[in-house]
Amino acid sequence: MSFDPAAFPPAHFRWDFAGGVATITLDRREKKNPLTFDSYAELRDTFRALVVEPEVRAVVLAGAGGNFCSGGDVHEIIGPLTRMDMPGLLAFTRMTGDLVRAMRACPQPIVAAVNGVCAGAGAILAMASDIRLTAPGSKTAFLFSRVGLAGADMGACAILPRIVGHGRAAELLYTGRAMSAEEGERWGFYSRIAEDVHGEAAAAARAIASGPAFAHAMTKRQLDMEWAVGIDTALEMEAQAQAICMQTRDFTRAYEAFAAKRTPEFRGD
Repeated sequence: MSFDPAAFPPAHFRWDFAGGVATITLDRREKKNPLTFDSYAELRDTFRALVVEPEVRAVVLAGAGGNFCSGGDVHEIIGPLTRMDMPGLLAFTRMTGDLVRAMRACPQPIVAAVNGVCAGAGAILAMASDIRLTAPGSKTAFLFSRVGLAGADMGACAILPRIVGHGRAAELLYTGRAMSAEEGERWGFYSRIAEDVHGEAAAAARAIASGPAFAHAMTKRQLDMEWAVGIDTALEMEAQAQAICMQTRDFTRAYEAFAAKRTPEFRGD
């Protein structure tokens, strides 16, 4: 059955699909693309749905109007949270964590195209992506401490140190200060600074989409699963993962193409 992009009619962001790449664009540009209760949930549900959409082979996550995402909407989220009881608050924080869980569980690599403001939950969306590119002048801030909250939000204390190191993550989470594009690239949070960040993110996603989708999904899964295991366990996990990939038709196609001195055409099977 062919993928039907009309099956993803988002109410709270833009959705485009072409050439195996789905592009999710946050588009509340008048407020620098903040999230609401509904947009959190819709993003979570979209990434969950992508698990069973093999024709989507990569995802670009971006913001419209010169900014990525300013975090939770002050009036539509933060205000109501101050009036919630503990069960309501816990339901919300678990739901936001489920968005990160869905991003990590979907098999498609996610490329974040970050420009302008990338703050709070927006910084988490970038962090939870697989590859991050940024525009010159962008500002990325895990600013939870500035609103009286812990830096322990949506997996930040687990994931951010693995990207930039414990000390740098601690500084960002304790202070809430903005990380510049140059710092982010130097620290490994961003792969590179791109003048045309949306164009380069799309090109990166297309390159991924043209590759072996099954093998890419395996790489993404192992990158996450091997966080919490020793090297001996990791070596055995990777031996089994690679043996499984060697049974795919893409592996055979690649060999046949190499032998014939032509470029392989990967189909994800």
